[in-house]
Amino acid sequence: MREPASVSTMLTQRVADWRDTVATILVWSSALLITAVFLWILGDLLLRGLPHLSFEFLFDTPMDAGRAGGIASILVSTLVILLVCMTVSIPLGIGTAVLLAEFSRHNHFFGRGVRVSLDVLAGVPSIVFGLFGNAFFSLYLGMGFSILSGGLTLACMVLPLLIRSTETALRAVPDDFRRAAAALGLPAITTLWRILLPAAAPGVIAGLVLGIGRALAETAALLYTSGYVDRMPGSLLDSGRSLSIHIYDLAMNVPGAEGNASASALVLILLLLIINVLTFRLVDGWLHQRITPH
Repeated sequence: MREPASVSTMLTQRVADWRDTVATILVWSSALLITAVFLWILGDLLLRGLPHLSFEFLFDTPMDAGRAGGIASILVSTLVILLVCMTVSIPLGIGTAVLLAEFSRHNHFFGRGVRVSLDVLAGVPSIVFGLFGNAFFSLYLGMGFSILSGGLTLACMVLPLLIRSTETALRAVPDDFRRAAAALGLPAITTLWRILLPAAAPGVIAGLVLGIGRALAETAALLYTSGYVDRMPGSLLDSGRSLSIHIYDLAMNVPGAEGNASASALVLILLLLIINVLTFRLVDGWLHQRITPH
């Protein structure tokens, strides 16, 4: 006859095993559901857009309000807007994150105020950023509807995400790394460049990739800043239509352009994938260069 304690232990173990099984099923179900939704969307885009996708589509300019022609000028505008956004947001974002993580105490009023402000900005709707960019960059600074106005507005949107993810990654680096560097007499900039940033690279990459994704997919903010013109831009002060705005316009305002809208959406997904892969490769190369002794 089993002891009561043994029966109780067996029941506890069975309950724990049952919970583990349920948790495993839920995790796998969530992953499969997300994958299925993504494949469904991708399959629908491939079915509708692949027949319209060609080299001519990529290298021709839009014609007949987007029903014919391609997206060459749209691609150029999108890439230049993204370049402006990343050029401004990456140094500002990483620099602010380093200030908050390494040179400001966690409970200091300045650090708390900046973090609360960033959290609030991260939740602000993109249309509000668009109105701000229109009022400040387009009107007050006199940039008008231009690629520069759009890129700077997107930088304001991306900064909270990039700063908070980089700060979190830097704070996750063990303090033993900093103590070891101080014991060796390494300057602060060397410690940051050679030790802390490489160790925090996964978090920095995550924030960067999320920021790029948000910038590429943004529509509302760019409607009020970069403009709606689909011609090839000649400078940063020219108006330029992004891919996301082009997709919205073809799908909602141009009858008979649904195929080109789906093809443009496929190009946007492919562009995001290429940029993400290149980002990971560049960061891996930078890490290898920083860690490998000379």
